[in-house]
Amino acid sequence: MSVLVVGASAAGLTTAEALRRKGFRDRITVLGAECHPPYDRPPLSKQFLLGDWDESRTRLRPDAMLSALDAEFVLGDPAVSLSDHTVHTTTGRSFTADRVVIATGLTPRHLPGPPLEGVHVLRTLDDAAALRKALAPGGGGGSPRPGGGVADVVGEGARCGGGGGAARGPRVVVVGDGVLGAEIAATVRKLGFAVTLAGPQAALMEAQLGSVVGALLGDLHAAEGVELRLGCAVDGLEDVDGRVSGVRLVGGEVLPADVAVVALGATPATGWLEGSGLTVDNGIVCDEFCQAGEGIYAAGDVARWRHEDGFVRLENRTNATEQALCVAANIVGEHQPYRPVPYFWTDQFGTKLQLHGRPSADLMVAEGTVGERFVAHYRDAGRIVGVLGWNTPKQTRAHRQHLVGT
Repeated sequence: MSVLVVGASAAGLTTAEALRRKGFRDRITVLGAECHPPYDRPPLSKQFLLGDWDESRTRLRPDAMLSALDAEFVLGDPAVSLSDHTVHTTTGRSFTADRVVIATGLTPRHLPGPPLEGVHVLRTLDDAAALRKALAPGGGGGSPRPGGGVADVVGEGARCGGGGGAARGPRVVVVGDGVLGAEIAATVRKLGFAVTLAGPQAALMEAQLGSVVGALLGDLHAAEGVELRLGCAVDGLEDVDGRVSGVRLVGGEVLPADVAVVALGATPATGWLEGSGLTVDNGIVCDEFCQAGEGIYAAGDVARWRHEDGFVRLENRTNATEQALCVAANIVGEHQPYRPVPYFWTDQFGTKLQLHGRPSADLMVAEGTVGERFVAHYRDAGRIVGVLGWNTPKQTRAHRQHLVGT
């Protein structure tokens, strides 16, 4: 029985590794759209963008470990179609296997309009390298002010319609108030640039953390010198001679920008599956065993699977790994339903946030001091549905046992 894994990131690599650990000795082919060997995405917006890591440190496995897998890695050749169990690629090659695992991940959203110099997204290693170059001295985005302190920004940030204060020197505007946008803004600020973050939510990362913790995170960003323009939808970009000059908010206000980073989320990379016969609806629709069709599975950001009374799709590194483990188990016949407890983490300005489960409006501090180190419980109808840790990794793991269904 042969296996073809389409996608060479965390979910794809984990699938191949798990199969080998389970004793699978038949042919495994891993097909990747990028030319890079499998690498880790979370460090791109933090350690790599900051310059603390080089490209080699983002690698998920060294060459020796990849070779030991005895799998064929075909890189730099994106899949363009799927017919039955045969995948066709950009270069015209075809790959057929008894089992196909789809782990193609996400495609970042862009603002409408023509491509402009100085506008970036951050999804791939090449994206991160391009943004890092733009933020380097002489990289086209200007140089950070000496010291990189909070004094580089006049004013402590503003909400939509507020005064906010003018920034001096080169400006970076991050469009998006979710996890990626917040991480990029924190890293850019640590690099010493004045940075404005704009987004439609009332609080930073409100969808992921709820309003109370989102407001605390916003306070942290403001204290570090990030200018927050929350509750502000972005209408488009302004340019001069094809180079971005500003980010235009709904209502007409323009935020000056030498560099604009668009972090408005991403969509499942499923366009190549048109005509495949698979059900695609906000991801590849799967059953509780992550199976999308006869002998076809999906794992990671691209998979939307049956979970409890509905369908769920999760976009985080932990899910990519855990779902891939489940897929490998099912390929070898273990018939294992995928029933995870959602989990994500983020590091910003030296603060680690971890969330097990999901947020809700009913939040109660269970341990510690708010704004320093604490654990909080999210409740729904009296049940604990989420556990949030703020700089408390050990305590957060202990509180996870209180979650419903764990």
